Amino acid sequence: MKFLKSNFSLILILTAIISLQACKAKKKIVQEPPPPAENPAQPVQQTPPPPPPAPDPQPVAPAPAPPDYNFSNIQFEFDSGILTTESYPILDKAAAEMKKDPSITFLLKGYASAEGTDEHNMQLSIDRANSVKAYLVNTGVSAANLTTQGYGESNPVADNSTEAGRIINRRVEIKKH
Repeated sequence: MKFLKSNFSLILILTAIISLQACKAKKKIVQEPPPPAENPAQPVQQTPPPPPPAPDPQPVAPAPAPPDYNFSNIQFEFDSGILTTESYPILDKAAAEMKKDPSITFLLKGYASAEGTDEHNMQLSIDRANSVKAYLVNTGVSAANLTTQGYGESNPVADNSTEAGRIINRRVEIKKH
């Protein structure tokens, strides 16, 4: 036991040295430098990493087309304020365009063919303009944005001496006010 007491500090130091050497072998503390360049006179140039690719630009949406407020070919039955079925798609398109900008007002101009008296045709043209207004209001267009006006048989766009011409003259035109 006397031997252990006298050599205790020596045994402790040897154990510490052996355990430190074992740790160095298992753990690498510093990374080794790269091998030297073949020609030491020329400095080694490192190229910077390439920049990340730029993100694809977002496609730019084309500007919306300005609304088309020229609606024509709104036709009516003979001596009546009843719309023909061919007029419904035109009025649906008109309503959709009118709803895009509720600040714009429109004038609904009613016309009649040259058959009948002037007074009758004037009332008929007013009825036709009001019929179009009712249709547009039912599709969601504000009634405050629509003004009606009857013009009777004035301003024909076709010859009133033929039936085909009279059919074309029984119309309502929508104009931006």
